[in-house]
Amino acid sequence: MKLHELHAAEGSRRSRKRVGRGTSSGYGKTSGRGQKGQLARQGGHTRLGFEGGQMPLFRTMPKRGFKNINRKEYSVVNLSDLNKFADGSEVTIESLKENGLIKKELSGVKLLAKGELKVKLTVKVNKVSAAAKEAVEAAGGTVEVI
Repeated sequence: MKLHELHAAEGSRRSRKRVGRGTSSGYGKTSGRGQKGQLARQGGHTRLGFEGGQMPLFRTMPKRGFKNINRKEYSVVNLSDLNKFADGSEVTIESLKENGLIKKELSGVKLLAKGELKVKLTVKVNKVSAAAKEAVEAAGGTVEVI
């Protein structure tokens, strides 16, 4: 196959509708908009969610919950992820990024106790769950909260 032999699939391309080009075209005179009314007018469409003056659904629904603008989100690292590191090595936020375990630091890094740790490590993170701390210390390592 050559570049000059390429063509679109049958029926995938359609010429645009040219309106207002005489009555014989089928889209002449009113250009497919019908007689009068809001939708026949130029710019005669309503905004998203408008229900003809009736109270819109999104305004009738009750507001729920609370969004704290000062919330801190932490990047999560599980114990099972730390088995990538060599025995006796130090795990920092930079080393977690280098190994692809976290993408962004966000407000910090939190260590959770999912999975089991098989190597002895020194872990330096912003937050750690109690169960994760116990598991690291049981494997012979230490946890340092920075």
